[in-house]
Amino acid sequence: MLRKLFTVFLVVAFSSGAQAIDTQATHALLIDMNTHSVLLDKGGDEAMAPSSMSKLMTAYLLFQRLKEGRVKLDDQFTISEKAWRTQGSKTFVPIGGQISVEDLIHGIIIQSGNDACIVVAENLSGNEEAFVENMNRVAKEIGLKHSHFVNATGLPEDGHVMSPRDLATLAERIIRDFPEYYHYFSIPEYTYNGIKQQNRNRLLTRGLGVDGLKTGHAEEAGYGITASAKEGERRLILVINGLPDDKARVEEGDRLLRWGLREFQNKKLVTKGRTVAEADVWFGKAATIPLVAQDDLVVTMPATTPQGIAFTLKYTGPIPAPIEKGAKVAELVINVPGQGEQSVPLFAGESVEKLSGFGRIGAVLGHYLLGK
Repeated sequence: MLRKLFTVFLVVAFSSGAQAIDTQATHALLIDMNTHSVLLDKGGDEAMAPSSMSKLMTAYLLFQRLKEGRVKLDDQFTISEKAWRTQGSKTFVPIGGQISVEDLIHGIIIQSGNDACIVVAENLSGNEEAFVENMNRVAKEIGLKHSHFVNATGLPEDGHVMSPRDLATLAERIIRDFPEYYHYFSIPEYTYNGIKQQNRNRLLTRGLGVDGLKTGHAEEAGYGITASAKEGERRLILVINGLPDDKARVEEGDRLLRWGLREFQNKKLVTKGRTVAEADVWFGKAATIPLVAQDDLVVTMPATTPQGIAFTLKYTGPIPAPIEKGAKVAELVINVPGQGEQSVPLFAGESVEKLSGFGRIGAVLGHYLLGK
């Protein structure tokens, strides 16, 4: 058998790619959640102090318990003295009282309440230390590679770190795993214990399609935000950190999200079930077999695409019969300038039976005598 390599080049008639962009943030990552294309990466895999953005992990564990049915929204959690005394951003929980799980969700997400995080940690795991162990265990399970949690709040503490990419991964897991709870992130304000507080994510009101997730601030780390914006079928996730103040956080978040939505688009290059190409068959009742993809392939590319999208079809052929429909037999490699390569497995669109003995003799003779 000889490896047969087919290459098809498609030149898209646009003149230039997306304009490059920089940011004053010390760390920044902007990705398209649908395609996982990285649009901006500044220290995306560097461990940093995430401050209150790490409350997303506390919320994740609470959502997990809710989805499993082990906790209900109207369950009442007990408020300890430790929770009541916890400083920084507060939900203002009353010492020794009870608070519903749903109020705690509001407190963590909208009010960034450190006290609410302690209440959740203690009631789910017995104490904050045990809860933190669970945070670190689940972080590994969901693929956070540069994260280590020391507390449930995000208050500054040595060794409490996350990377922008881990925050983006966690944001995506919240959106995908818990759609029934994601709406809490877009609530503009909430009143608890007679105190009304505004959602600190001021990107929610900028007309960008932002519908979550979480801000963060600490003296050493600066101002940051993990935010998600949806426009049509596209969803972007942005993580920035190390900005000098809230004004810079809002303006930079707005600028980078608008840039990502404006300068890039998603294009379907392969359609599920549609024949992409045909491959030669050896000793089969059909001379060729259609190759199809089992899923759509959507790629992110600049809105004005640079010249030269390359498609390379690879398979070892002719493919010997018999071939079962649905068998993986080839690969389509797509190279989009500026976005790198993506590989799509291709499968047999039909079954091909093997020729009989006489048929195989005829195929061999035809191959050698007629040059087929």
